[in-house]
Amino acid sequence: MKPWLTPRPGGFRLTLYIQPGARKTECAGEHDGALKIRLAAPPVEGKANTALIAWLAKTLGAARRDVALVAGDKNRHKLIDVDTGLDANEIAHRLGYL
Repeated sequence: MKPWLTPRPGGFRLTLYIQPGARKTECAGEHDGALKIRLAAPPVEGKANTALIAWLAKTLGAARRDVALVAGDKNRHKLIDVDTGLDANEIAHRLGYL
């Protein structure tokens, strides 16, 4: 299992490192034990967090209500809980990181 993907009751916790203001939203490998995501949203007024939640929900096929920012509201390092029936391999595959 990847160090950035931790099982929890009902789903998984993702440890992410976010690079806002990128040209397009995509996974960009690992960074200090976290999954690095380049995010095509500016880091102002919560726009990056909103875009991240929407992108993760769409990419993982989950409802937005099932993707929650747990920590890192104003930080590049974020913890995200995802409630989903997917397994770890499927999450990594959908994020393009297998």
